[in-house]
Amino acid sequence: MLDRVWQLFPRLAERQRQLAGTLSGGEQQMVALGRGLMASPRVLLLDEPSLGLAPVMVKEMFRCIAGLRAEGISILLVEQNVTASLALCDYAYVLENGQVRIQGSRTELHDHEQLRKAYMGV
Repeated sequence: MLDRVWQLFPRLAERQRQLAGTLSGGEQQMVALGRGLMASPRVLLLDEPSLGLAPVMVKEMFRCIAGLRAEGISILLVEQNVTASLALCDYAYVLENGQVRIQGSRTELHDHEQLRKAYMGV
């Protein structure tokens, strides 16, 4: 499985002898995701995987998540990046102050006017 993690994140393979705490924020997120994958999960819970990452790293993280989803791993994603999240999901819940305010399929939420105005700037 370690080879699979290195295939997903070649930068980690390059830095395999470096302590995780000395890696960049994006690299540390890769380590966190890689650690989760080491257990060969059927379901993976990801909490804000793009938080604090540079835009190029956000794209890379979502590319990897999409690849895992395509491999059949179910993903439970908690994320504030609504646009990127909706591109990946089958079904989504929008929470506000701990309450479910909106829920539906990717298509329903993408077309939901209140959600588009509040979170997507459209």
